[in-house]
Amino acid sequence: VCVPVSTLPELVTATKADIDEHGLVGPMVGHVGDGNFHTMLLFDPADEEEFKKCKEVANKMARSAIALGGTCTGEHGVGQGKMLLLEEQFGKDGIDVMRQIKAALDPQQLMNPEKFSAGIDMETDSYLCRNI
Repeated sequence: VCVPVSTLPELVTATKADIDEHGLVGPMVGHVGDGNFHTMLLFDPADEEEFKKCKEVANKMARSAIALGGTCTGEHGVGQGKMLLLEEQFGKDGIDVMRQIKAALDPQQLMNPEKFSAGIDMETDSYLCRNI
């Protein structure tokens, strides 16, 4: 996530507390001079409850970043798992504009095919990788 530098301590502190409260392991790294930081939420992919906790923490962190005037993503772009959060941030109209720009620049869908596909399911969507 990325937030204004003035709000970074607030979000880092809250996220660390949330990770601890959920009993998770989640190291943080960042290049905080520009307001970016990342968490690596570690979990057993066979443990559905642990996965749900990680998803909850990650989504709360992203929504908190948006609420603080930041973004759910940083410099790495948006994965499929953050598409719903991106829609929360920019709205359907904002996503439609992004789709139009993508179509204009990539009419043959060669780069990130189906990146802006509709129909992502909020219940199964996650930006946590389960099958590494």
